[in-house]
Amino acid sequence: MRIPFRVIGGVLVASLLTQISACGSIFYPDRRGQIDGKIDPAIAALDAVGLLFYIIPGLIAFAVDFATGAIYFEPGRSVQIEPEKLKPAINPDGTINNQKLQAILESELGRSFPLDDPRLIQHKGNVQQLATLGLVPAA
Repeated sequence: MRIPFRVIGGVLVASLLTQISACGSIFYPDRRGQIDGKIDPAIAALDAVGLLFYIIPGLIAFAVDFATGAIYFEPGRSVQIEPEKLKPAINPDGTINNQKLQAILESELGRSFPLDDPRLIQHKGNVQQLATLGLVPAA
């Protein structure tokens, strides 16, 4: 009669220990300590997998990641490229060649950006920005 209780207890302890250290805390320990931010959908999906097994482990995973802040993206993470490297993507009249820009971004950042997406919002630069790149604005 003692063996079933030990087996059940062992399984319970093992499942709780694996879920207490939730996915965000395991994969991104440097994110801990954040208060708020944009939720990382990959970590939220991995925590939701715990809901498939049992409700309690999934809720514990979400609670740990929200309490530690590991479920949020890192704040202020950005990438910058030197303006000199972007000059080949600028046409003489000041317009942007999206194909050249996309090739530069892929080579520098190692990621693909859909610059031909119709939902892309392009902001126009001002005269001072063009002057820093050595370009004359076209009227």
